[in-house]
Amino acid sequence: MPQSLSPLSVPYRVLQRGSGIAIALAFGLGGGFEIPGLGPAGPIVLLIVAGLAALGLVAYETAYVRRFSYELTADTLDIDSGVFSRRSREIPLRRIQNVDISRNVIQRVLGIAVVSFETAGGGDTEARLRFVSFEEAKRLQRELPRLKRTAERTDEEGEATESAERGAVEPELEELFALDRSELAILGALSVDPRVPGVLFVLVSTVGSTIVPAYLTTVRGTTLVGVAAAVLVGVAVVSWIVGAVAAIVEYYDFRLVRSGDELQYERGLLQRYDGSIPFDKIQTLTMADNPLKRHFGYATLYIETAGYAPGGSSGGGSRGSEAAIPLAKREHVLTLVEELEPLGDVDFRRPPTRARRRYLVRYLLVVGVFAAVLYAARSLLPVSFPLWPLLLLVPVAAGFAHATWKHRGHWLGDQHVVTRNGVLQRETKIVPYYRIQTVIDSRTVFQRRLGLATVTVDTAGSLSLGGQDAAAVDVSGERADELRAELEARLGRAVDAYRAGRAGIGVDEAADATSNDSVPGSSAEGGPDDSGAPDESGSTDA
Repeated sequence: MPQSLSPLSVPYRVLQRGSGIAIALAFGLGGGFEIPGLGPAGPIVLLIVAGLAALGLVAYETAYVRRFSYELTADTLDIDSGVFSRRSREIPLRRIQNVDISRNVIQRVLGIAVVSFETAGGGDTEARLRFVSFEEAKRLQRELPRLKRTAERTDEEGEATESAERGAVEPELEELFALDRSELAILGALSVDPRVPGVLFVLVSTVGSTIVPAYLTTVRGTTLVGVAAAVLVGVAVVSWIVGAVAAIVEYYDFRLVRSGDELQYERGLLQRYDGSIPFDKIQTLTMADNPLKRHFGYATLYIETAGYAPGGSSGGGSRGSEAAIPLAKREHVLTLVEELEPLGDVDFRRPPTRARRRYLVRYLLVVGVFAAVLYAARSLLPVSFPLWPLLLLVPVAAGFAHATWKHRGHWLGDQHVVTRNGVLQRETKIVPYYRIQTVIDSRTVFQRRLGLATVTVDTAGSLSLGGQDAAAVDVSGERADELRAELEARLGRAVDAYRAGRAGIGVDEAADATSNDSVPGSSAEGGPDDSGAPDESGSTDA
């Protein structure tokens, strides 16, 4: 039976859309706005026009809500909408991947919510219901997976099983993780917003374009160095404050539970999100940390599904909304990873040591460019400052080059390929073989000179759409050939096993042992790095 939107949608939609009219009216009356030819009667006419516009808005929103209907059938989600131009849509349930619920503060007071139906296309949201009661939103979130399971069983068995499904007991909820207030405070303390420096740079380059040059003519070189250091510290502090506030607002009262064959989460202070992550849609698990998190033993776990970022406020969502665990002790994160995708011991194979030389040259070039810019500035500006402090950046570049090499590696397991990259933002990506779509071997001009290559594992994950696939970076050319052949072979066997229903993951031990012998030099274990030097990484450092 077709359902309607909540009656409270009308006042909320009027309030939402009419706020612009109210602001314009207040500005016009407060600023003494006069309509030519009307004289003192101008404000009265303005009020009459605004009143008619408000009545028209109320009438339109009332008609929109009354003429909007939806129905969740056994196979489709049917939506009829439109006031002057009618639109009817039938969305097959098999295309719908997630049902997400979002509520801001006012919506929570009114007891209404936005329901978003997301698909695996990675584009905009397939459909939204603005607005239904929160109870109805939760019903839709529970009902759609049940109907999808019924449709799948009907397709497989050739007979309807809806009655059996209706009689089935609702799956129990098992809490996997809850972020308490102390962990939320730690999350804020360890969060930094990298966008702040760019915003401040744009602000200074526009607003301060006339102030800064005038100030530079009155300051001495040593003072300028101190001012520059103070600016850098200030930018770091502002980035930390903004990151802390954003993290606390986004992950307030975070809770992750298991419900049958999916994960469900709740989070948010100002904007509350309730979403689901089906197990069969998970493409990649990503463990992320930064130097501060690594020092204190914390990590973040992201779950990527097919072309969709769970919990996003629009289309594809955002990376932060994918966090299955926003912050927890590394051991806790590894425990959840083992529940979702059992890995066992991981022993990373690092790039050859000659790759470290490549990183050193790269970072020294950055230091050289920075030095050239400062030298040009000293020549053009009426101020003198020393360049010798730049020499301190040389050991920093050398240390960062070693850290880049140390934190980079890959590993082939029985059922997964695991890669690790990054220093300031280190990411460990776990990809089941049957989720691989394409294996890409790329070699730049600079890599070819050193005999290096990058092997990228492309999936249908939401981050893959932005070029953030799992990748074995700067491996030797020979190792790249082995990886490509081995991954393609394991992908074929894993897909066959998945289609045959053998637990949906990996290959059996006999087939895996055969695969190890089929490609010379390949191994399912970690082993030494490509240079032949022993790998220093720990066997459990996923």
